[in-house]
Amino acid sequence: MRAVRSKDTRPELIVRRWLHSQGYRYRLHRKDLPGTPDIVFPARKKVIFVHGCFWHGHDCARGDRQPKTNSEYWSRKIERNVARDLEHREALAGLGWKVLTVWECHTRLERRDELVDRLHNFIQS
Repeated sequence: MRAVRSKDTRPELIVRRWLHSQGYRYRLHRKDLPGTPDIVFPARKKVIFVHGCFWHGHDCARGDRQPKTNSEYWSRKIERNVARDLEHREALAGLGWKVLTVWECHTRLERRDELVDRLHNFIQS
């Protein structure tokens, strides 16, 4: 567990590199916002969360698998993460922020074009 990062993960760095290359400037990990979003555009009131599929219960192949050992503990933990993510999204929406969640599986090379379109549309809308 100590080796699992919460900041500067590979998927997050992929998203940040693309945003920066397109000229978008942002803030990182604003602790004064619910959920400490990974990427924040204060002037646009938009935030991006970059979630790991397993840790946040995504419905892709990686996120849908269950550990063989201590599975009850892990399933409860992931359920709590999903519930907490929903609370943070609702709190941000209540404060007038737009939220985009980018999943780890969407940063893979074969899905990169789709991700770029989603990011561009989110920021420009």
